[in-house]
Amino acid sequence: MTKLFLILHVLAAIMAIGPVAVAASMFPPVLRSALAGPGEAAPVTTLRTLHRICRVYAGVGIAVVVFGFATASSMGVLDSAWLITSIALTFIAAVILIVLVLPRQESALEVVAGVRAPGAEAAETSGTEAAAAGQGTVGAVKLDARTSAQLAMFTGVFNVLWATVTILMIVRPGSTTGG
Repeated sequence: MTKLFLILHVLAAIMAIGPVAVAASMFPPVLRSALAGPGEAAPVTTLRTLHRICRVYAGVGIAVVVFGFATASSMGVLDSAWLITSIALTFIAAVILIVLVLPRQESALEVVAGVRAPGAEAAETSGTEAAAAGQGTVGAVKLDARTSAQLAMFTGVFNVLWATVTILMIVRPGSTTGG
């Protein structure tokens, strides 16, 4: 059963985390492109697709955790330091994605698509005007080049955390794989 759980865990990680990492990394450059060429539909469509990939596969990523715990439990390594570290890093990565990346993507998409956030003030810059000016505000989020850079930074931290978790999973301290 351990091998089945391990296979499912690795497949879930590849199929769920990979698309989020790639789509989230592609979002900031496409956002800059949308801000540089206001009124163009292609970047907005691409941003919508990238955001949807991030949202959907973030939910599917729960399978990675479920199969990971099943694998660790069947291997009897739940109390190992490398696993506890991996769990902590996974939790931090999830928080970054849920709290810092996805909401910023959503807000940026609202601005470049010209959609107001619920409760937005009438005096706010409209999405079309914001895109034309290369900036805008939806709710409390101001959209400009700095926002894109921050989104890229948070995405980079998310990806580095997942790379670290992957390394810990492959080269486990004290494993019999020779690592």
